[in-house]
Amino acid sequence: MTPPTTPDIRLVVLDMAGTTVADGGLVERAFDTAARELGVRPGTADHADKLAHVRATMGESKISVFRHLFGDEDRARRANTAFEKAYGALVADGLIAPVPGAREAVADLAADGRTVVLTTGFARVTQDAVLDALGWHDLVPLTLCPADAGGRGRPYPDMVLEAFLRTGAADDVRQVAVVGDTSYDVLSGVRAGAGLVAGVRTGAHGDDAFREAGATHVLDSVAGLPALLRGAAG
Repeated sequence: MTPPTTPDIRLVVLDMAGTTVADGGLVERAFDTAARELGVRPGTADHADKLAHVRATMGESKISVFRHLFGDEDRARRANTAFEKAYGALVADGLIAPVPGAREAVADLAADGRTVVLTTGFARVTQDAVLDALGWHDLVPLTLCPADAGGRGRPYPDMVLEAFLRTGAADDVRQVAVVGDTSYDVLSGVRAGAGLVAGVRTGAHGDDAFREAGATHVLDSVAGLPALLRGAAG
């Protein structure tokens, strides 16, 4: 149930792919490249099982996903390197775009006096490739990847707490909003103690997964966030 009042939000932590960035399934395409490099062939049961895990864990740090899938650290790192290279190439080919209204939402949040941070489960090199492709390097004052927060990505709360500490924008974690398209985004916000944790319907997971993970709100899109925080929506 939606709370009757909205917390006094000072810091907004937004996920990228699926939340503010539309990538049209590039994660799965890049996974196929990585899987082939490790000898996993499309059409096999092994490939199907691994792809199902990738889909289920959207939002999690990619190196953590590959550690689970391939076991030893060397194979996981080989897979992750191949994935990041493939995803970066797809991004460079112009296959990503902002989620409709996302850039405007970030501008509105900033105009309302809120600090916005963009986070990702990708490595820094891939995050920078996305920011380059969209021209977003100056869009927000801080962007974070798992390595920026000690190496642990979602569902750990580390990136949210790193944003809280680095920006100094909020006095209390309850003044933080966390928004993402996966249950891992939601869980990271819940674990960080954020006052508002919203799932958005523009990416990997749906309402049931959001609510099970502890979301306080579910939105059609990040475009609806400024109005929510102004108390105009619930």
